[in-house]
Amino acid sequence: MMKRSEKTLRVCEKGHRYYKSSDCNTCPTCEAERKPTEGFLAGFSAPARRALESQGITTVEELSKYTEKEIMSLHGIGKTALQKMKEALDEAGLSFSKE
Repeated sequence: MMKRSEKTLRVCEKGHRYYKSSDCNTCPTCEAERKPTEGFLAGFSAPARRALESQGITTVEELSKYTEKEIMSLHGIGKTALQKMKEALDEAGLSFSKE
């Protein structure tokens, strides 16, 4: 039987209270408040969006400067996010960089 991780109560700098069992300090309430409602990043999960933002990627044009391998190496990017990126690039007539 697997041992369950113990969740600990945390409080973010805005005073939101939440429980986490991982080392991730991201407050779910703050993350939901900052989720874009439109634009390129609006369709991505919070981990994928944070991964892209950490690289300064906020548009499909910026995304096209990276190789698929570089994007897949980012923590928070999975198969679903990658597929959404490919679709967004394709719609814009762009693709991942080849080098």
